[in-house]
Amino acid sequence: MMTMLTPRQILDRLVAFPTVSRESNLDLIDWLETYLNEQGVKCFRHWNEDRQKAALIAHAGPWVEGAVVLSGHSDVVPVEGQVWTSDPWTVVERDGRLFGRGTCDMKGFVALAVWAVVKAQGRGVARPLQLALSYDEEIGCTGAPPMIRTMQDVVPKGDIALIGEPSRMKVITGHKGGTGYAVHVKGYEVHSSLLPEGVSAVMEAARLISWVNDHNDEIQARPRGVVGGRFHPPFTTLHVGRIQGGTADNITAGDCRFAVEMRCVPDDDPEAHAGAFRAEAQKLDAALKARRPEAGVHLEKFFDVSPLRPEVEGPAEALARALTGDNATGVVSYGTEAGQFQDAGYSAVVIGPGDIAQAHQADEYLEVSEFQAGQRFMERLLERLG
Repeated sequence: MMTMLTPRQILDRLVAFPTVSRESNLDLIDWLETYLNEQGVKCFRHWNEDRQKAALIAHAGPWVEGAVVLSGHSDVVPVEGQVWTSDPWTVVERDGRLFGRGTCDMKGFVALAVWAVVKAQGRGVARPLQLALSYDEEIGCTGAPPMIRTMQDVVPKGDIALIGEPSRMKVITGHKGGTGYAVHVKGYEVHSSLLPEGVSAVMEAARLISWVNDHNDEIQARPRGVVGGRFHPPFTTLHVGRIQGGTADNITAGDCRFAVEMRCVPDDDPEAHAGAFRAEAQKLDAALKARRPEAGVHLEKFFDVSPLRPEVEGPAEALARALTGDNATGVVSYGTEAGQFQDAGYSAVVIGPGDIAQAHQADEYLEVSEFQAGQRFMERLLERLG
């Protein structure tokens, strides 16, 4: 049997796998599944469509319903273009910090979760503990929903999901949801002196971007919702971060591309905002086709993340608060997989070691004290399950 590893040893192994979202995560999954199987933990995979990535589902304890699920993701963001002072794929400890890509977001939590699952299996627990490790979280939380569906078929249904995104071990009971559309405006090229005979994709795209600005103004003028008022900012936002298009200054642009992301407070209806944007795009599409049949607007949804809605007397919140003593109200504006677990019938909260401000940064780090606090949390959880 493989020797039981410490949380730090597991973290070192996990960070050494460069599981950037564009690459396969199978080397990490292979190693982790082998390790868990050696420790007597039952494991199952959910494969993506081309079988280049997999989610890992593990179950420790009695084969009964009611498990606590420790949820994390295996993928990390790229390091290209960032200046690191040490190898991003090797955990380096200095000044009370653990440096390395993913130490904070979120292999630190995953290492602790793996350690806790092995401990639960070894000591025996009355209530089962499960691990749910997804892929493609960093590109829109697209890997969790099919993984969660597979969980319903291969392991007994859990009750509580603890999503370990960095929260400094504070209990997060709500976060914004989000959706995003890739927009392609197709124009018709002519010399700019003949502007009325062509269609400038750039100028027409500007109409949609102007609508986004106007819609933001409209949202901010509305009364704040009870839940939304807890967030910063306390309302839904729509954003365009990049735009590209055109061939030359004196040619009407044949193409223009940009993306719109929407981050919605939980008491807003994301579909209402998305539907309003689609309607405006369809209106522009019809107008452009009336001028030139080759022109138009094409939308493609590239992510859709459910909000985490604060629960009334939610069991996940009660458990996390009992284990931490944290009674403060915590909400965040970034998205996680917690809302997707909630959609599937789990009570869910976000709680994990590390500060979100360190996520995705050069010289990303996790404070040693946070890692230790996470281990104490897991130890108290094991006592509760036992």
